[in-house]
Amino acid sequence: MEFDRQSGLFLHIASLPGPDGIGTLGDPAETFVDFLADSGQSLWQFCPLGPTIPIHDNSPYQSYSAFAGNPLFLDLDDLVERGWLEELDRPDFNDANVEYEPVREFKEARLEEAFETFQEAASDDERAAFEQFKDDAGEWLEEYALYRALRTHFDGVSWLDWPEKAKMRDPDALEQYREQLAETIEYRQFLQWLFDQQWSALKEYANERGVKLVGDVPIYVDLDSADVWANPEIFKLDEQREPEYVSGVPPDEFSDDGQMWGTPVYDWAALAERDYGWWVSRFERLLQRVDIFRIDHFKAFESYWEIPADADTAREGEWVVGPHEEVFYAVRDQLGDLPIVVEDLGEITEEMDRIRDDLGYPGMNVAAFADWCDGDSRYHPVTYDENSVAYTSTHDTDTLVGWYEDLDDRQLDCLHYAVDYEGGDVHWDILDTVWGSDSAITLAQVQDPLGYGSEARFNVPGTEEGNWSWRVSEDALTDEVAQRLYDITEATGRLTD
Repeated sequence: MEFDRQSGLFLHIASLPGPDGIGTLGDPAETFVDFLADSGQSLWQFCPLGPTIPIHDNSPYQSYSAFAGNPLFLDLDDLVERGWLEELDRPDFNDANVEYEPVREFKEARLEEAFETFQEAASDDERAAFEQFKDDAGEWLEEYALYRALRTHFDGVSWLDWPEKAKMRDPDALEQYREQLAETIEYRQFLQWLFDQQWSALKEYANERGVKLVGDVPIYVDLDSADVWANPEIFKLDEQREPEYVSGVPPDEFSDDGQMWGTPVYDWAALAERDYGWWVSRFERLLQRVDIFRIDHFKAFESYWEIPADADTAREGEWVVGPHEEVFYAVRDQLGDLPIVVEDLGEITEEMDRIRDDLGYPGMNVAAFADWCDGDSRYHPVTYDENSVAYTSTHDTDTLVGWYEDLDDRQLDCLHYAVDYEGGDVHWDILDTVWGSDSAITLAQVQDPLGYGSEARFNVPGTEEGNWSWRVSEDALTDEVAQRLYDITEATGRLTD
């Protein structure tokens, strides 16, 4: 699939402004779409949308499900308008950062109230729409709702610590649980129905305004997820369904011992025997929500770092050959051409580049990684080719201003020369240079045109606290910022019809 010359901004849903202490799919999201359209941007990229796990710092890359949506993003005002909630008495939430615990406590209580009212007072049409959603969603929704109901029933512990019959999915036991926990299961389905409705409305609104939505696919799923519990045969687990191997990366310049991510690795042979059906379903679900999506850690399809689950550090791992193009061919056969961008950063090999090029997917360039004194540097804007996506910075790096302030004098001089810097706000000169590159798509964190420093960084890889919480303020996305971004976008030929 070829992409038109265009540009956009990255902002996770959680980072939107609004009264609920976290971004939502209602007016806050539509207001941001308006800003994108007014600034000439045709793309909105965000992190994965799944329900996050509190013990993992609410990282969007570690979720209870690869298919479900995060109920914390639901717009409560919509539920008031439907008559399922009374007027909201909201706490005084922090506007600068998401405080997940009080947000979750408030929103879950309101969502439970809405479900009770729906059960008592929903119209026939509303009930029919809910039933139709359940029928259409199929297996993933049934498994996810049962998993979440069981997790609540067993006091929030991981499925690995559930009673044996629930853990090992004994059919008779699961049928009994379905009857016993029927109301809790329906509640979880209800939340996903609401998410589906609100997301569909947002996507329609964005597309009507000329903005396409760009999703994100973590290659791995969390061990404590409905995905692993319901599909143990496609992961490398032992007879007790404990992981034999986990994912990670080897030692590098950032970590002497490498990184153990702890997510189970796939049994690619088992997946191949099933024609990669789980991946087909995963991509199919994603394409219901977004227009384009990025695959995180594309390297693992070529080869992945497999670490024994009982290892002390990632040093004990080894490279294992991945499925290469095969999985994408299988998905393409069933779903057609896929609007994919791949994250091909980190451990780059010729074989990975060959696979990416064979599939025709654009890779990533990140200006924050450039050696500005080397015109042949992979990440220097003068080297970007058309079949690529260029970022000023990413959610895993510092902001433009943050990394600029850390450059040494030599790099500063080279960067100033490369971007024709003559004083003033250097972030605009860097953004202009990236937008002027040959890359078909260019993207920036919203912090970058706003000129924010390290205090607005969204994530620091390898750290476990204080990430994923930054929020943009309502008054930051001004007409002045929109106009300047529009002018750069127009001058670099990235406006779309």
